[in-house]
Amino acid sequence: MLVGVPKEIKNHEYRVGLTPAAVKEFAAHGHNIVVETQAGAAIGFSDDDYIAAGATIASTAQQVFAEAEMIVKVKEPQPNECKMLRKGQTLYTYLHLAPDPVQTELLIASGATCIAYETVTDDRNGLPLLAPMSEVAGRMSVQAGAHYLEKANGGSGTLLGGVPGVAPGKVLVIGGGVVGTNAAKMALGLGADVTILDRSLPRLRQLDDIFNGQVKTVFSTVDAIEQYSAEADLVVGAVLIPGATAPKLLNAAHIKAMKPGAVVVDVAIDQGGCFETSKATTHQDPVYVVDDVVHYCVANMPGGVARTSTIALNNATLPFGLALANKGAKQALLDDKHLLNGLNVHEGKVTYKAVVDALGESLGLTYTPAEEALK
Repeated sequence: MLVGVPKEIKNHEYRVGLTPAAVKEFAAHGHNIVVETQAGAAIGFSDDDYIAAGATIASTAQQVFAEAEMIVKVKEPQPNECKMLRKGQTLYTYLHLAPDPVQTELLIASGATCIAYETVTDDRNGLPLLAPMSEVAGRMSVQAGAHYLEKANGGSGTLLGGVPGVAPGKVLVIGGGVVGTNAAKMALGLGADVTILDRSLPRLRQLDDIFNGQVKTVFSTVDAIEQYSAEADLVVGAVLIPGATAPKLLNAAHIKAMKPGAVVVDVAIDQGGCFETSKATTHQDPVYVVDDVVHYCVANMPGGVARTSTIALNNATLPFGLALANKGAKQALLDDKHLLNGLNVHEGKVTYKAVVDALGESLGLTYTPAEEALK
């Protein structure tokens, strides 16, 4: 199979779909790889590195899209990229379709087979291709929050770890999954007073064991969100419903009741955000203020540490990518129920129910089960 890797074009996005090491794996399986020039240069992967690994270099994205049978990316395709996709071609990347009607319509129109990293599953009901970026984003959320709590950056001037004689800052993490756990680790490491809210008692028990009682675990209710957000210096939104629009857990009244100079970091912004006042921002212009509360809602947070993120992502995506190339998309999807869960759009049909639930009424979409669409 001819596998194509275009350069990412989203604002301040420096990750790349395949590392040179991953290219070498594809080449070892007999596949040809075409990489757009400078696709990985910003994070230390030169064109010469890709050539040494077995790739050929294309001068333009148009050439990559025109030649490749499978496109491997990181972020969702932008409108001009969607328009270069075609029937019979496979797109393998993050999609986040539920809050993005424009991309959804363009992918339907393309006729391509579109597989979303974020909805591929595993035997433990996890999301193995989302997990590494969730780990990165969870850790970055506290770094970002601590930075914007500094007075010069718009915050209240609170040091999360405090100092002897001064109480530490209070961090509220809403959601105890991969993002929330990693956010709590970082916040605890800085010496903050950390509380995690979650609606799963078994998960709260696990977190209590993981942190050996050093983190407060609280069952998430409307009252708990109201109480703990009002006391917090930093709130991290870490709630995910796979493939669906994120629930709005902090409303405008909650934001208004927070301390002046508090910071909220919405890690769920890729899926529409879990705060009512959230709107997507970029690394170029990452924050804005609502009711004296600093909002950090960067939609590609892991892109800020692009080298670490790219390597971590490739470690997870490579086995599935090789299966798609070795068997062809249709057979690979039918052979693996977990990869099949990643199929969101196939030849004009929407095959992921949460996308139809979010956009079906506005776009007139109907749901086609993935296996039925393929057969």
